[in-house]
Amino acid sequence: MMTDIRNHLNSCLPCAQNNHRRQKLSGALKPIKPPEGIWKLLSMDFYGPIAPTSKQGNRYIISLT
Repeated sequence: MMTDIRNHLNSCLPCAQNNHRRQKLSGALKPIKPPEGIWKLLSMDFYGPIAPTSKQGNRYIISLT
């Protein structure tokens, strides 16, 4: 019975048109030109929350490259 249901859903055009994707499609990667000078290209990442926290209570890390 389960196989029949799967076969029907796979062959049903309205079912396929109304079945929304649960995952976002990956975007196309594009090359990045080398920077032409200092501070022309900057990347920033946020990490956290992390445990244990710092003595000051910080739970996140910012990474700049």
